[in-house]
Amino acid sequence: MIITSESVDLPTPNGPMRTYLYRPVSGGKYPGVIFYSEIFQQTAPIERTAAFLAGNGYFVAVPEIFHELNPPGTVLEYDQNGADKGNADKIGKTLTSYDADTSAVVDFLKQHEACSGKLGALGICIGGHLSFRASFHKDILGSACFYATDLHKQSLGKGMKDDSLARAGDIHGELMMIWGRQDPHIPDEGRRKIYETLCEARTVFTWHEFNAAHAFMRDVGPRYDPELAQLCYQMLLAFLSRRLGDGDLPQTG
Repeated sequence: MIITSESVDLPTPNGPMRTYLYRPVSGGKYPGVIFYSEIFQQTAPIERTAAFLAGNGYFVAVPEIFHELNPPGTVLEYDQNGADKGNADKIGKTLTSYDADTSAVVDFLKQHEACSGKLGALGICIGGHLSFRASFHKDILGSACFYATDLHKQSLGKGMKDDSLARAGDIHGELMMIWGRQDPHIPDEGRRKIYETLCEARTVFTWHEFNAAHAFMRDVGPRYDPELAQLCYQMLLAFLSRRLGDGDLPQTG
């Protein structure tokens, strides 16, 4: 499916948020997916994943998660300086700011003529945590969280005392949780804490662990596992189709 891409600056309480949009060229309406990036913002691997989803029939919105802390269009490098900057930024804004950003994208997608109104969320690394928080929003029907950092430590945002896991009972839709067993950022005890909390809250979720390192989905660097990435993309597409339905796929023949 041929896609088109563009960017818009969405209004938020903390200034305009550059948001990148990917959707099928063909007319009609498609389910919307908010795609939260890693701490590096919209890098080439994030862009490729967004294009992949759009090519499979989704209207994908990729917000700059640190928009109030950097000039529009900022992309951090996959190096120590980039990691240090991104890790500083993730505790440089408040939880209410993160949540306001989600509401801004939800409102935009719901009003867009190319969106069916069925919305989901996807996130990688810190984005996995943000997609978890997005599931508190009543309009998010499903959230896919890939190796969500800081959930077990409650260390997202200013003050590093987030309430994300404590609010598991506020989740409206379904979660798909994906982890790497060899991920040092979310050790065994951290994953167990998250799993047990979701069970206690009677959250609707699926849980998938693989023998993989952190960022095994990222198609650059030594930790990339193409076989597992392909499997996870298949799982993701099945999850989104089941939760959000299909859009107006183009006629063939």
